Amino acid sequence: MMAPMSNRFRLLSALCLAGLPPLLVIPSAAQGTKPPGSDFTGPAFTINKIQDGIYHAVGTGALSVGCNASVIVNEDDVLIVDSNSSPAAAFALAQELKAITTKPVRYVVNTHWHWDHAHGNQVYAPDAQVIGHEFTRRMLAAGESKRGRSWDMFVGSLPPQVEALRQQVGAAADGPAGDELKAQLGAKENYLRATSAIRVTPPSVTFSESMTMFLGGREIRLLFLGRGHTGGDVVVFLPKERVLVSGDLLTAGPAYLGDAYPEEWIATLDRLKTLDFDTVLPGHGAAFQGKAKIDHFQSYLKDFWSQALKLHAAGVKPEEAAKLVDLRSHAVDYPTLTTVGVLDHGLYRAYDLLDGKVR
Repeated sequence: MMAPMSNRFRLLSALCLAGLPPLLVIPSAAQGTKPPGSDFTGPAFTINKIQDGIYHAVGTGALSVGCNASVIVNEDDVLIVDSNSSPAAAFALAQELKAITTKPVRYVVNTHWHWDHAHGNQVYAPDAQVIGHEFTRRMLAAGESKRGRSWDMFVGSLPPQVEALRQQVGAAADGPAGDELKAQLGAKENYLRATSAIRVTPPSVTFSESMTMFLGGREIRLLFLGRGHTGGDVVVFLPKERVLVSGDLLTAGPAYLGDAYPEEWIATLDRLKTLDFDTVLPGHGAAFQGKAKIDHFQSYLKDFWSQALKLHAAGVKPEEAAKLVDLRSHAVDYPTLTTVGVLDHGLYRAYDLLDGKVR
């Protein structure tokens, strides 16, 4: 069980019914104004029905959306968990949700501050309340979601990738190979346009440990169980429906460690186990049943942290340590773990923690 809560947030006078903005459809969607980077063919999402009123929106690959979004359709409104990686991605989901409901999106929950989960906030605000942990607001307000190792690897590298593809297209002969290069270039250029339109929009409502919303007949609990993937991971728990929206605190595969607290994450997952849920809607990967993946990931984290400790103590540089970490013993749970070595972001983070550079 969690320790007693020292600063339990109460939902701003009921989020306060009277204080809410008028019941409006998402501004961009209502106006029909496509954000830059909205050029794609086919649906951007496969919207999987989990239960009545509960959906898991997974990217199809037609548009770069970054993460899964979860959609909770209530009696009078809609709550979305995670706003994806860009205004274009959020706009696409807003449009595609019209096939499911005409109810307005009035709430958006950010599970954490990473760019792929929060850079669509501007599409929903201000007519929807954007809610997140106070740490998430601090990080977004400080501009942290547009810098750092993850941003540099996935987004900051886009301009040179586009330029390299342009040169390849210019040199390519006509035919299927050239057509494939043109398609890749078009997708990269589209995504670059999408990222150029980002206006980082932090949550307007924050909490420190927990928050409960009653929307029609549905109880929705927002919980911070401890640090893990970041310093402010929020899970969304529907107790009656026994559904957990886990963000990146628990994903279908091994989660990104570049901003993590690996040792604390293990304990946070112990607290997650105390919740009574059957279905998990993760931020990445397919929805799944049960709690077995918690044990799998705890084992993975313990092994990673143990190896990082030994390599750090031996004075091995983090970039070299990343080549030596061997997690193949977890391949029964994570079949992609077929070789020695991991992304060096996790080792840089581990060393920063061990050296006291982050708290």
